[in-house]
Amino acid sequence: MSMQPDIYLASTSPRRHELLAQIGVSFGVLRVDIDEQHLPGEAPLDYVTRLALSKARAGKTLLEEGDYCPVLGADTTVVADGTIMGKPRDRDDALAMLLRLSGRTHQVISAVALAGAHEAVRVSTSNVTFRTLTAAECQAYWETGEPQDKAGGYAIQGCAALFVERLEGSYSGVMGLPLYETAELFKEFKINIL
Repeated sequence: MSMQPDIYLASTSPRRHELLAQIGVSFGVLRVDIDEQHLPGEAPLDYVTRLALSKARAGKTLLEEGDYCPVLGADTTVVADGTIMGKPRDRDDALAMLLRLSGRTHQVISAVALAGAHEAVRVSTSNVTFRTLTAAECQAYWETGEPQDKAGGYAIQGCAALFVERLEGSYSGVMGLPLYETAELFKEFKINIL
């Protein structure tokens, strides 16, 4: 008989799996499919909060009757000049994103939501400053394969760490799961960590 996990994670992201494992939480994985379309006029903070909650709620609907284990949903977006930068459509889109972030500070907003007997959300906002990038560096980075499924076209935990001049906020939040805020949710739901 298998043990009941502490939570379910409504994400197949390897980065989120690593971060949860890092803090010693046992979790099951749920694959959810939600519409991640940005709504007209929706502020970036509202957008990530809505998606994190939608993922947690979608995960809850997948549980068998009588399974009251909370479901964690998370979403992260990169924001430059108030504009959400999603995952790049192709090489040209990724290169344009990286050059837009070059030599500037942008925001990374990560929301985490837990749906169980009740629902709760926490948000982390970080400021990330990139050094000035050359077009050749952006092209070489694209060829690593890293930018293809990442918001803003980069992964801070990978080769793009070379681009980050300064980070103010949560490193784990920029990766996709802010651990401080996640731990706050776990405390609220009486889920033991460490």
